[in-house]
Amino acid sequence: MPGEKGPQDECGVFGVWAPGEEVAKLAYFGLYALQHRGQESAGIATSNGEQILVYKDMGLVSQVFDETALNALTGHLAVGHCRYSTTGGNTWENAQPTLGATASGTVALGHNGNLTNTHDLVKLVAERYGEQRQGELARGNTTDTALITALFEGDADHTLEATALEVLPRLRGAFSLVFMDERTLYAARDPQGVRPLVLGRLERGWVVASETPALDIVGASFVREIDPGELIRIDANGLTSHRFAPAKRAGCVFEYVYLARPDTSIRGRSVHSARVAMGRTLAREYPAEADLVIPVPESGTPAAVGYAQESGIPFGQGLTKNAYVGRTFIQPSDTLRQLGIRLKLNPLREVIRGKRLVVVDDSIVRGNTQRALIRMLREAGAAEVHVRISSPPVKWPCFYGIDFASRAELIANGLSPAEIGASLGADSLGFISEDGMIEATEQRRDELCTACFTGVYPIELPPADQLGKDLLEKPGPLGAPEDGLTHLSVAAGGASALNHP
Repeated sequence: MPGEKGPQDECGVFGVWAPGEEVAKLAYFGLYALQHRGQESAGIATSNGEQILVYKDMGLVSQVFDETALNALTGHLAVGHCRYSTTGGNTWENAQPTLGATASGTVALGHNGNLTNTHDLVKLVAERYGEQRQGELARGNTTDTALITALFEGDADHTLEATALEVLPRLRGAFSLVFMDERTLYAARDPQGVRPLVLGRLERGWVVASETPALDIVGASFVREIDPGELIRIDANGLTSHRFAPAKRAGCVFEYVYLARPDTSIRGRSVHSARVAMGRTLAREYPAEADLVIPVPESGTPAAVGYAQESGIPFGQGLTKNAYVGRTFIQPSDTLRQLGIRLKLNPLREVIRGKRLVVVDDSIVRGNTQRALIRMLREAGAAEVHVRISSPPVKWPCFYGIDFASRAELIANGLSPAEIGASLGADSLGFISEDGMIEATEQRRDELCTACFTGVYPIELPPADQLGKDLLEKPGPLGAPEDGLTHLSVAAGGASALNHP
């Protein structure tokens, strides 16, 4: 709905090393399976062993690529990326993979996550390459990904692998990386393992991806997760692994609640099963006298199923979703903007008229969507609307790769659940307990990040003025120069871009 933005993950990453295969098409379908993780831009880089080619643009994966573009991306290894911005604006220049020159060739890199020490890393780039070299990098990219790419340049005495092993321990925050040079595919995951990253095996190659469905869609068998603090290398000699930091697990619990696809498995736990279990717990913790349980599609569906199973209240589809409403760059008129959520959801009046409803959703951020939804259900004849949420109240922003609203905009920051329910116009409102949510994931509490619910951040944060999506775009030494040029876009030595802004 215009004016309301739910939690958005930063990106999906995909990498493939497969001689004899059409790697660009494998990357395309892998990104297609990861589209939910980012809808602003998409890109694929491939290498034939001698030269890296990259094609990227704004829009959905299916909008960016066609047969002509994919056929031009030849080679035996590829890196792909679909983006939702959490550092740097939504611009063509910030689309990934990023390209950079190295001492021995080129690096193409895709990143899912968000770094928290960009301030220190900008200084490190300046120390290593000088202010003039830093200025040469300044041609439009304002992302933390460009910082990593710049640092991977290294020197003539180090391979890309050796440089990565030196740089990766200096990064703070969440990062799941796939990157490559002309001959080798790499993948790395931060020591906390905040964002998912998995390894798969093809008959004639290897795949790394943000989630297991991207393995399934290309016919790769799941091997294992990339360990927190691990760098893997894949080339003609096979797979090798290095540990660049000890694991201190703090996986994002919101992957189980909302971000990951329901057919994903994370640390051996089916995301769909976890969400059904959350719904069952919710029914025990916040029962309601009602005639029908309905989900807010699609993210609320598994929890609604669990709520119906546990409560004995029938499950029904009271809302229909327009499957073809994706991100659009066409702004609606004022009249259409006021209709808001009806662009995506519409009530099934004959199903909900006269019924006492339990409406199950995954989270409440600002509350605008739920308020409009409740109004719409009442206008369609619902007798009562009881809202149940399969996560605790979101009270704190995320600095590890989810683009929540600012703390001041979070409706749960300052209001009790009863006050939130009254503000939304619900007859009652219930949030799952933190304990209930964690139990449903079947993970240890001390191996999960719950910062958005608790305010306890497992990775130390810098001062407030060194955080924020637009940190590298602000005028001054860390961001955009006064003349409007922006820092930290990396020019590639032996690479070619197939399209331009």
